[in-house]
Amino acid sequence: MIDPEGGYWRRGIEAATRWLRETGADRLRVPYAYVTPEAWGAVGGHPLGQWLASRRIEYADGALEAGRVVELEALGVVWSEWDAAWEDGLMVARRYAEANGHFLPPVTAVWSAYPIGVWAKNARVVARRARENDELWAAGRPVVWSDGAMTRARQDELDAIDLGWCPAWQWRLRLVQAHVRVGGALPAVAGAVVVPGEDLGRWVAAQRDEEVWGRLVPAQQMLLESLGIEPVRMNKRVERGHDAKWALGLRAAAQFHGREGHLRVPRKHVEHLAAKPGASAPQGAVTRLW
Repeated sequence: MIDPEGGYWRRGIEAATRWLRETGADRLRVPYAYVTPEAWGAVGGHPLGQWLASRRIEYADGALEAGRVVELEALGVVWSEWDAAWEDGLMVARRYAEANGHFLPPVTAVWSAYPIGVWAKNARVVARRARENDELWAAGRPVVWSDGAMTRARQDELDAIDLGWCPAWQWRLRLVQAHVRVGGALPAVAGAVVVPGEDLGRWVAAQRDEEVWGRLVPAQQMLLESLGIEPVRMNKRVERGHDAKWALGLRAAAQFHGREGHLRVPRKHVEHLAAKPGASAPQGAVTRLW
């Protein structure tokens, strides 16, 4: 009774140490509602989850003594609730992968009472966000927002469990491999096979496109060939989308300028395009320059 607060602290540290020893965990991430078993004697019946939650609040407020911070960090405490949630999911992800041979849980998957399917889906979303940000940086374009994007360290942690978890190219490859491994036919057209929200037939068809194939590294091409996926050579590609519209407008502007000597085009003017050089007949294409 001389130092009740200090005694409560020591009991918490002892309970945390015992919890690590009993569970074999490498991080001190205890569920909030967890209470130590009465069989643990002097530290039995201790609300360890709540005790740690209170210590995290003190730490965030700067009210936890430096010596106590050192003690808890030596035990592997997880300070951030965001980090704690990540650690929970990562632990279940490892168990799921060990039992199933992969980490490709459907969204509805629940493992050890944990919604691992939803967790994996959210992980793919924030990893995709990180990848998009990296692409913007590489192109010298500003990153509009980066909050919530997955760190490289966390991507590495999931890669160590299963490289196929990733929302990028290898994620879809692993889904196709898993489908074929259990006796399924190689999906060839869009809609043929749709699993965990992914249209595998559409993806396979896209890989066969000669331009897409040409952007793949040799290792990716070899993996596809091992599944019987090879590029389809096309003699002519049809222009479409915004690039095609821009090219059409540019041709019309150049034709107008060559004839009129300026680009002060009346708002309602429609330019009738002549045939391209070498074409057998006029295309008859028109575009409005306004």
